[in-house]
Parts: sequence; structure tokens; C-alpha cells
Amino acid sequence: MSDNPEHQDQSFSPVSEPAPPVAGPQQPQGPAPYAPASRPGYAPAPPKQPSGFGRGFGKGLGFALGLGVVAIVATVIAGFMAIASLASITLPTASGTATTQLATVWGDETATDSLRAIDISGTIMADASDGALLGGGTYGYEIADMLDGLTVEDSSGVILLVNTPGGSITGSRAIADAVTRYQDRTGQPVLVHVSSMSASGGVYSTATADEIIADHGALVGSIGIISGPFQRFENVTAIGSTILAAGVEAESITEEYLSLGEGKDFGNPMRDMTEAERTQWMEMLSFEYGQFVGIVSEHRGIDESVIVNDMGAGVFATDQAQEYGLIDGVMGRDEFFRHAAETAGLNPDDTRVDSLSYPAGFLDSLLGIERLYGQSPVVEQGAGVTPSLSTAICGPTSVLAHHGSLTAACG
Repeated sequence: MSDNPEHQDQSFSPVSEPAPPVAGPQQPQGPAPYAPASRPGYAPAPPKQPSGFGRGFGKGLGFALGLGVVAIVATVIAGFMAIASLASITLPTASGTATTQLATVWGDETATDSLRAIDISGTIMADASDGALLGGGTYGYEIADMLDGLTVEDSSGVILLVNTPGGSITGSRAIADAVTRYQDRTGQPVLVHVSSMSASGGVYSTATADEIIADHGALVGSIGIISGPFQRFENVTAIGSTILAAGVEAESITEEYLSLGEGKDFGNPMRDMTEAERTQWMEMLSFEYGQFVGIVSEHRGIDESVIVNDMGAGVFATDQAQEYGLIDGVMGRDEFFRHAAETAGLNPDDTRVDSLSYPAGFLDSLLGIERLYGQSPVVEQGAGVTPSLSTAICGPTSVLAHHGSLTAACG
């Protein structure tokens, strides 16, 4: 290290201080930097202006880009708003996400007044815990929930659009009771239109309505209940199975149905059971049959003896159905809708009928909607898939208000 103080190490400072002025002659600093503005007579050239076309194109392009950005933002916002609004009309349930979105199915969608249409189609079950079937069906508790949720502000009345062979007693009774609650709460009418069939549970579920109209060629009736088939194997020789079902070989295989209502088990190809078992089961059927007959008798004004002794579990064409009092008239759907509006005190030309509908386009897929609220999905089928069917409907000990074979529902 040098002993000269001028050569001592100086501490580092990140900020450079300006050197103090030094008296005496200045040292040459080298040539001055080039500064054209300092040259005599120099004047900078004016900035180049774009042509008229350039100015117009630039402004137009900027305006178009701005509009594009605004449109994109608006679309995104509208999409989120649509999703948010649809979220309020989609319900996650035990059998898939369901929608309660409405669409106009008859009349002008801008009409002042409205009626609410609800479908009762396919086999009637209680709710999603009953499982699914090979064909579509109706969840009675969900239909009841919709009826219980309606107010006088929602519509001026309810239309039940029916095409069902019946099904669960529980689901059928749930609908019938909800119809009565709606009538008592709102004072508004509930009308029924039968398109092809209202059998057994269909009659049960709609008996409390104010009016029942059937379409031309529809079938109505089958007031009765059924349970079975009960199988019996004698002298079993082999037990095997396939992918889909167990197999039994026996000297004798018989099965029988227990029922009330004359001819309710018509078509059963085989017929044995102890008297004690028969008595116990028939007592249960007798109670449910009495409930069914009672509700039809009370609300349709048909004497119980006529139902039990004359009508039995028969299914009737519209003329006989009207003669017995099961229906109030025969009309096509358009005529019925106009009649329903008039019955509700409305002008048919300024009335619309709204019903549940799937959201259109990508929102349906985006929200994963699988069914309409109140309607059951069809059970999954395909190669290597063993359908898991509703034991409440397809089980051998189920007590049903159902007409005809269960093949379409249970295979």
C-alpha cells in the first residue's frame, strides 16, 4: 500500500458526487458531441404526416378493433350471466343433473297469460331412489315438488299431459295429493289431457284434477293393483347362469300374480302358494285397492260398487270411459289447450302454455344436464353393460298400480 494519502483506498459509494470546480486553467475535454441543432441555419424537418387514406384506415382499424374487444367482452359477460341464470334452474339429483327451464309449447311466447304444463309419461316411480328403467318414466315426488312450488304469479292454472301405463302406488298418490294441495292453495284449476293412455296409476294420480279430457283413440282405466310374478320351482335338476340372468332347470316351473280387480292379471301364462301366504298378501292388496277405489270414487263421482263390480280393472275406449265418468270429454290437443285457457278464465288468443325444456346449444352440454326435472333417465345399456333396474318396479314383490306387461320397462 502507498504511503501517499492521495493513494489511500476510498470507501465505495453507489452514488457519484459531482466533482467540485477546479480553479485555474481547464484541461482540454476533447471534441464536443455532434449537435445538429446548434449548427447555424439549421431547422429540424417537420414530422411526416400520414396521408388521408392512412389516417382514415388507422382510425377505422382502431374503431373496429375496439368494437371487437367490446363484443368479445360482452359475449363473455353474457355467457357467464347465462350460466349463472341457468345454474338456478339446474338441480343436481341422485339420478343426474335435471333442468327446470321453461319453453312455450303452445301459443305465442309473448302472450300475457300462461298455463303450466307438466308431463306424466312412462312408468310412474316415487323418486330417484327407485332407480331407473329400460324406458323413460316419471318421478312422482318431483312432480309433487313442482306443483307445491307453483304460485298464482307463476301461471293461471296447471295442465297435466298424461301418457302412462301407471306404476308405483307411492308415486301416483304423491301426485294426486299434490294436485289437491295446489287447488286449495291457489284456487286455480288443474286439467288433464290423456294423449294415448292413462291406465292404473295414471288414473290414480290424476283423479283429483278438476277435469280430465282424453284425445281421440286414447285408453283409460285399469283400476286395480298387481304384485308378482311369484315363481315356484319343483324338482330342480340344475342351476346355472348367463351374463344377464340366473338360470334354473326344473321338472316344473310355475309363476303366479296376486291381484285385485277383475282380470287384472289377464295374460299370465302360468299359475301355486300356501293359503296363509295368499291371505296375508291379499290383505295388503285389499287395503291398497280400497285406497285406489276410494280416491277415484270421491273425486270422479263414481259409486264404489260400480268401480268394483262393473268396471273392474278394465281399460276403456273414450266412449265407455266417459260413460263411466272416468273422463269428461274428448278433444285433440290444440282444442284442449284452448278449452283449458277458457276454463281458467283466460283469452286463448293471448295465452301460452309453458313446459320444461332442455337449454339450447352448448349450455346444455356445459351444465351436464341429463334429464328434465320430474322425468327419470333411461338406464345405461350397451355391450358388456348389465342394466341395473328399479327393484321398486321390477322386483317380484312390488305392489303396483300398473297395466299390462312390464317388458318395456324391465325387459
